[in-house]
Amino acid sequence: MSSSSNISIERSATHTSIQESPGLLQQPKAVWAVFFASIIAFMGLGLVDPILPAISSQLNATKSETTLLFTSYNAVMAVAMLVTGTITSRIGMKKTLLSGIVIIALFSALGGASNGIWELVGLRGGWGLGNALFVATALTAIVTLSNSGNAKAIILYEAAIGLGISVGPLIGGWLGAMSWRGPFFGVATLMVIAFIGLSILMPKGQKMSVSKKKTSLLDPFRALKHRSLLVFGIAAALYNFGFFTLLAFAPFVLGLDEHGLGFVFLGWGLLLAVTSVFMAPKLQQRFGTIKSMCVMLILFALVLLAMGIWTSTQWLVITAVIVAGALLGNNNTLITTAVMNASPVERSTASAAYSFLRFIGGAIAPYLAGKLSEIYNSSVPFIVGAVFVFLSVLFIWMNNKHVNHVDEVEVAH
Repeated sequence: MSSSSNISIERSATHTSIQESPGLLQQPKAVWAVFFASIIAFMGLGLVDPILPAISSQLNATKSETTLLFTSYNAVMAVAMLVTGTITSRIGMKKTLLSGIVIIALFSALGGASNGIWELVGLRGGWGLGNALFVATALTAIVTLSNSGNAKAIILYEAAIGLGISVGPLIGGWLGAMSWRGPFFGVATLMVIAFIGLSILMPKGQKMSVSKKKTSLLDPFRALKHRSLLVFGIAAALYNFGFFTLLAFAPFVLGLDEHGLGFVFLGWGLLLAVTSVFMAPKLQQRFGTIKSMCVMLILFALVLLAMGIWTSTQWLVITAVIVAGALLGNNNTLITTAVMNASPVERSTASAAYSFLRFIGGAIAPYLAGKLSEIYNSSVPFIVGAVFVFLSVLFIWMNNKHVNHVDEVEVAH
């Protein structure tokens, strides 16, 4: 009788706990403000993708010169990530987010008015600065302000990325069919809308005020002394070789116009958004973060390898790009959750340190892909990308004892 009573009480307590735990959609207004601004910010990445071949053709630029649009963007973003925590701790999250939006709007508008590839590459670097301020702070803001735990907050952030990246190519293809300048002016316009929305919806509450503890420029480097954070950062840098090889170089081998590229990357982005929200949490609960991440990375490496072997088979490459979206959506959520739980340092500092390393990979990969295609052929960039992604899995496995605690931390949350 006593045992039955205890079981009943335990069930009741569990049921109450589940009821009290806020769901994914039960977020404060401030979280939704950042969420919608993030969708618009990430449209910028996808907007440019369908017009890469057009930019190469109309500005008389080689593939490697055109892929520098991603390299300058990611290189500046990698370095700028190191100062985002310092800036945020001094002027607050809201002002940092708005500053990032203003910089993106300014440099994308100037990019649309530019007349040469090198001018455009430089302006994309300025765009990367704005994106660094916005992206790093947006993740921290959503995780900090959310009332439903790290995992659900990160799922929401990854959903915003997926929605932005998926809608972006469709708009980019439509605007790019008129002129390659269209998407650049489109981003500037969307950023103005994001600025207005964030200014109105995001409160000046206590959590948005300047932190009492000022963050040092050295904090992200100190954070990398935590082996787990360093492992995830290096693994992400290796994995981003594959990610940005696909994003920056696939448009050159698909043989499609702006509209066609827009639809392919729409499919890619939709799968990325859906899996990051619905599939990644299930994989994490059933198999654990590290095992799920390694499986997704192995499958992504195999997809890149297939693209490298059958580069001239259009339907296969199109299918591979779209399928890769599902694998990347899962992996992005899994690795971001792992980073947030990897070490005891502040979330903003952990995000800055991790992002610095991963965007270094994102900076090198696009230019390397373009160069390899010019020196050898269009298959080599995908094969090299696959090798780097395989290396990221090996690196995680070799350091498994330093990172396998992340699932226990999430359970504690």
